[in-house]
Amino acid sequence: MSAATPGAGSPAPAAMPSGGADAIRGAAAAGGGLAGGELGAGRDGTDARALLAYGALGLPLAFAALPIYVHVPRLYADGLGLSLAMVGAVLLAARILDAVTDPLIGWANDRLPRRRLWIVLALPALAAGMLGLLAPPAGAGAVWLFALLVAVSLAYSVATIAYNAWGAEVASTPDARTRFVASREGFALAGVVLAAALPGALAAGEGEAAGLARLAWIFLPLLLLFGVWTLWRAPAPPQLAGADAPVWAGLRGALGEPGFARLLAVFAANGIAAAIPSATVLFFVVDVLEAAQLAGLFLVLYFIAAAASLPLWVRVSQRVGKLRAWLAGMVLAVAVFAWAGLLGSGDVVAYGVICVLSGLALGADLSLPPSLLADLIAQGRRGERAKPLEAGACFGWWNFVTKANLALAAGLALPLLALLGYAPGARDAAAVAALAGVYGFAPLVLKLAAIVLLWRWRQAIEPGHTRPGPLPRSRRGKEDRLERGEGA
Repeated sequence: MSAATPGAGSPAPAAMPSGGADAIRGAAAAGGGLAGGELGAGRDGTDARALLAYGALGLPLAFAALPIYVHVPRLYADGLGLSLAMVGAVLLAARILDAVTDPLIGWANDRLPRRRLWIVLALPALAAGMLGLLAPPAGAGAVWLFALLVAVSLAYSVATIAYNAWGAEVASTPDARTRFVASREGFALAGVVLAAALPGALAAGEGEAAGLARLAWIFLPLLLLFGVWTLWRAPAPPQLAGADAPVWAGLRGALGEPGFARLLAVFAANGIAAAIPSATVLFFVVDVLEAAQLAGLFLVLYFIAAAASLPLWVRVSQRVGKLRAWLAGMVLAVAVFAWAGLLGSGDVVAYGVICVLSGLALGADLSLPPSLLADLIAQGRRGERAKPLEAGACFGWWNFVTKANLALAAGLALPLLALLGYAPGARDAAAVAALAGVYGFAPLVLKLAAIVLLWRWRQAIEPGHTRPGPLPRSRRGKEDRLERGEGA
């Protein structure tokens, strides 16, 4: 899963069955309770209705992302009989192609910075592609999987890049940017829980493939309802002049800004640490824990904990800074997930605890990195950085890194498991141990690397943050006015 898809920063548990209505309402409420857990107006005048309207589109986008990245490998490997190595190769090829297009989509967004228009064009294509991907015809094979993955991911990228850029541009202060990101991620968590809970319930005893096919049809009204809510009611992004830089110059310009390049590198290392378990989690729950019937419960625990933690991480970031708050979330994730690779058959309580605590850490990964990026973009526009940053180009690279992480995870982890002798349903001790090792231990090295890089590059990513706590109210007001360009 990704930063715009819950799970981009922490190892993600499983997917399936039922019982998520209260969880969904809780996640949506957490998405609205964004400043110290309160839903009221912020110091910048942003009220709850604006935050909720902007965040709403996050629900169907995350709803679409979960089956793409979690269910599709198992659907086509188990349900349609493709080999695990073939599915991994197709996913790798499709995601590499898809990732390469994302910076180009970001550049095009800056040439025509009409965020609503891009979203309107993308959503119908996303709806049609999801139907084809999750309800494939009999005999659909590798070519069908490749074509539909590319089509769905392209539409998804167009929508999410414009949507993320919109959120970065519409907020006028650092705290408001965190609130908008947290609103989006709160709705996204609700979408993930809903997408995870429904397939098992919709299957009605007919198998996972039947549940996913019905899930695709439910996706259509959700996309219409929440898409209209955001497009109609969310505060309009500022009218910006289109960038006129040639394609490569525009994309290279974003990477040439040291703060953005280093933030992107940390985001990449942290994301790969999450992508490996995201690609293997269903196999881990079924074949290591031997607890397929509890897969949905694990997911609900994980994402409810993440949703509940969003107001906490917003408040922590206000006290110690966004970078240090994110760092604390990473350290918590390492301390918790270090035990996952040691689990075996029947260790469901221990895994449930890991799900809850790593879910708490996930809240930092979801809310803080995009907010740090939005701050860099705002600083560039005020002339505080060497080069101004275009939001579309930045989020194009952001999506590129997210998808490259997923491509590497699926394209390398699944064939590696096959090479080590693992196949779905394996009961051989060596094969199961290989699965547990790849799932539990490989991500820790990358997570530790991300921690080291984030601390080493802290001044470039979050320059000048030295306050040990919140500013006095008088200084806070002055800084907010300066941030909005109103003078002292």
